Amino acid sequence: MNLNIIVLAKQVPDTRNVGKDAMKEDGTVNRAALPAIFNPEDLNALEQALRLKDMYPGSKVTILTMGPSRAAEIIREGLYRGADDGVVLSDRAFAGSDTLATSYALSAAIKKLGNYDIIIGGRQAIDGDTAQVGPQVAEKLGLPTVTYAEEIVDAENGKVTVKRRIESGVETVKAPLPLVVTVNGSAAPCRPRNAKFLQKFKYAAVPSEVGDDDKKKELIEKRPYLNIGEWNAAYVDADLAQCGLSGSPTKVKSIENVVFTAKEARKIENTDEAIEGLIQELFTNHTIG
Repeated sequence: MNLNIIVLAKQVPDTRNVGKDAMKEDGTVNRAALPAIFNPEDLNALEQALRLKDMYPGSKVTILTMGPSRAAEIIREGLYRGADDGVVLSDRAFAGSDTLATSYALSAAIKKLGNYDIIIGGRQAIDGDTAQVGPQVAEKLGLPTVTYAEEIVDAENGKVTVKRRIESGVETVKAPLPLVVTVNGSAAPCRPRNAKFLQKFKYAAVPSEVGDDDKKKELIEKRPYLNIGEWNAAYVDADLAQCGLSGSPTKVKSIENVVFTAKEARKIENTDEAIEGLIQELFTNHTIG
């Protein structure tokens, strides 16, 4: 059985290094002020896709990301790990998209790709923490959704078996193809870069990265697999009224920077009596318990 798998991945600002310049006045993220990384749970999703590819030889993994041309780095990272190709959905019309506008643009690109069996993405992105895009994409495509996945066990007889982490434990479900699966960070971590793939794809680029560089153009003409797709709104037949800020009903009313500082510090002796006394004090003032 050959599967056509699409992995939804996002280049996100590293929110572990948020400073006072992290947000713009209009409430959107100032991505230039933060280092960009591969969204962590999307890496978990990529690993599940690659495991399916290993399980069913001949399957194809395509990475789809939305962002400026520099988001092609996400595609390259996927190629280094075993993905087959990728597309960057890039257009100024997509700027400022909330989850609704993002899912609309992604679903339009997925329709353009066509011929898909499984769409896999991370549960949520660290720059929004909404967990909405995956289910919204499924809704727009009219597909079933399995969320909070920890392992995609198999894909047999037109159905996928998925283990999902829920509050009460682990649940195993089956769902028909095609479908959308969102993956938890508790799933298996993504495999490291493969040295062979790194050498093969290190010059892969989208057209806007190549520009007027004749050497790069010549190299990509000789090796077409180095050409990463770069699609705009017109190419995927997107309705501009549903893209970017105009298609985003979410509006930021205000932004507040909160800085946590320690008011006081106490040092206790490393004895059973001192530790027991501290625990009793914490219970008494209801810090714990």
